[in-house]
Amino acid sequence: MKRRDFVKASALAGLSASIAPTAFARARSRLRVGIVGTGLRGRSHLSLLLDRDDVEIAALCDIEQFMLDSALKMVADAGKPKPRVYTGSDDAWRRMYADGKLDAVVIATPWEWHAPQAIGAMEAKIAVGCEVVAGITLDDHWNVLRTQQRTGTPYMLLENVCYRRDVMAVLNMARQGLFGEVVHLEGGYEHDLRAVKFNSGEPGAPYGGGVEFGDKGWSEAKWRTPHSVRRNGDLYPSHGIGPCAMWADIHRGNRFVRLTSYASKARGLHDYIVKNGGEAHPNAQVKFALGDVVTTQIACANGESILLTHDTSLPRPYSLGFRVQGTGGLWMDVNQSIYLEGRSPEPHKWEPAQAWLDKYDHPLWKKYAGDAAGAGHGGMDFFVIHAFVEAIKRGEPMPIDVYDAVAWSAITPLSEQSIAGGNRTVDFPDFTEGKWRDRPRIFALDDRY
Repeated sequence: MKRRDFVKASALAGLSASIAPTAFARARSRLRVGIVGTGLRGRSHLSLLLDRDDVEIAALCDIEQFMLDSALKMVADAGKPKPRVYTGSDDAWRRMYADGKLDAVVIATPWEWHAPQAIGAMEAKIAVGCEVVAGITLDDHWNVLRTQQRTGTPYMLLENVCYRRDVMAVLNMARQGLFGEVVHLEGGYEHDLRAVKFNSGEPGAPYGGGVEFGDKGWSEAKWRTPHSVRRNGDLYPSHGIGPCAMWADIHRGNRFVRLTSYASKARGLHDYIVKNGGEAHPNAQVKFALGDVVTTQIACANGESILLTHDTSLPRPYSLGFRVQGTGGLWMDVNQSIYLEGRSPEPHKWEPAQAWLDKYDHPLWKKYAGDAAGAGHGGMDFFVIHAFVEAIKRGEPMPIDVYDAVAWSAITPLSEQSIAGGNRTVDFPDFTEGKWRDRPRIFALDDRY
């Protein structure tokens, strides 16, 4: 074994011993997995899990019969045994956990359920793969963390954008020093969600077609839009901050130390209602708290700055607005361009990034691009589920672990505090309690997961 591989293996072994529980620190060939929440996102995960011979879909849980029936049809169409079904009340997931027949659970429910359902699973010694976000309040995040520390049950945030192909190629480039020392990073969630936050309320029609939300809406319009009514902050930070955190080695020798957030006025959602439902529609009288554009500035312990943008209520093309800038050059995804001093053909001029992205394509994509073809979100959904399953099977740490989960997600309540306090600067909790200084990298070190 080469010394570099030995050091990497030793680091992983040491980390496994320190945070992986006895019940999970062993190899296993097949997992019994349950899914809580069989809506659009839950069924996307279900589809990928059904493709795997090392996974048995053992249980499904949802309170919406329409969703459950669709998920059960997927299982039947795949020729797999019918899973146990839990429904009938908001606490049905507790009965699923109590049966003691699951190795892991994928949580894909509305945001406010993520923390209690993850905590319940960890207490039942069921490994957790949780959709973003990890919690609502700052206390939620501490409770999730303390439960994981106390029980030792694996927890992974299912943040798929960390596995986006260009994002991983840029990670490869950054780790090999092509950008020099990283100085500034940008990312965000810039996605017109107006037709997601409003619909007709008819089952099976989740996008557009009306201006209903809350009790009269369906799918995300039912539960997601009320957050825009009562909350003002970066409500969905992990797609942007996840890759930035990996590029900046957050919790691996670096950490977030403070943030400041700003919110614009709120106009987009109201205007959409008036345009599509008329000024007389009752929802035209709703006052939305969420600013149309929320920006958050984050300072890091090693001196990097990070700018996040949340922009979901105005007309715009989709973008995550990534930028990696260092002493040797920069890459930006919006213009799909790169500039590397001394390497790019002409000084002070952009060049197309694709040739560099191809050259530094991450080993994971080189190995699994065929398997990822057709998976959701350009293939990156394959990688996040693959990583979750493989880490459990191997008894190894989660590549996006509980410290990542709570820090990335805590940006939401911290940004709300900052905005409510007149854009005051807020100290960022050190969820690792000092461990960030010595924790080794584990994310995407090779082509396994």
